[in-house]
Amino acid sequence: MSNSEHLATVMVDAFIDAVDRGLDLVPVVADSTSTAKISPFIKRFPGRLVNVGIAEQTLVGTAAGLAIGGKIAVTCNAAPFLISRANEQIKVDICYNNTNVKLFGLNAGASYGPLASTHHSIDDIAIMRGFGNIEIYAPSSPAECRQIIDYALEHVGPVYIRLDGKALPELHDESYRFAPGNIDVLRAGHNVALVAMGSTVHEIVEAAAQLAAEGIDASVISVPSIRPCDTKALLAAIKPCKAVVTVEEHNVNGGVGSLVAEVLAEAGCAIPLRRLGIPDGQYAIAADRASTRARHEIDAAGVIRHARELHVKQAS
Repeated sequence: MSNSEHLATVMVDAFIDAVDRGLDLVPVVADSTSTAKISPFIKRFPGRLVNVGIAEQTLVGTAAGLAIGGKIAVTCNAAPFLISRANEQIKVDICYNNTNVKLFGLNAGASYGPLASTHHSIDDIAIMRGFGNIEIYAPSSPAECRQIIDYALEHVGPVYIRLDGKALPELHDESYRFAPGNIDVLRAGHNVALVAMGSTVHEIVEAAAQLAAEGIDASVISVPSIRPCDTKALLAAIKPCKAVVTVEEHNVNGGVGSLVAEVLAEAGCAIPLRRLGIPDGQYAIAADRASTRARHEIDAAGVIRHARELHVKQAS
């Protein structure tokens, strides 16, 4: 695997290997073959893909029907349209009926940048956490993404996988093993815990390195498994630190920041928490990724500023 890879490419490679090893997998797209980067699959298995056109509700209903018929159905289209336009079908056809469908939310967060809020998906985790019977994952690297997909295709039941729209560098070596529910402690510290999901894990990795140069020891905690989540392990990873900063390219409500807040509150743990994401009641700005993250303080520089502030407060 290359040092930096687009997660949709990882997804398609996983699909090809799955069919090669005998899984009866059928991808369903909504005129989203380009978004899904699925041409290699089509060339390898002509006639196995279903394209319903620009009709996301039909996309999800078709996937549910394929699953009921014994197929492993995987939907591949942009997260904002999958989650918003097909909301009821996901709730009823997939989750309530517990059908064996794997939903891939491509180009999640603000991946579409200048195309603005119509194309941003900053509420998908919050929405999916409100549904029952579905597992939720947000990989942060190509290797982790591949392992999550391989697991999901073998698992019987609904799964939502949030995929970033940009190529991501590798964070893990060959010894890494994903397991549902596990958190991923990339660095252990004692001053401040930095917690993120998906592509913003890279921001906290960079932030921790710069904070270390200032003498601030930061833990780096990735949460690729939103549901299930080993909340006891998450709490144990946070508790050695004196403050917590959560980071996500998602609204501050309903995502990893809310998850951490819930864990701390339910444990009666009075560790100061600062949630960084798209602020309550706002949309992400229409801009390239660097500008968007800088504006909403979810880049490494923003993380460093907030971590530094919390560290100073706790030290005083």
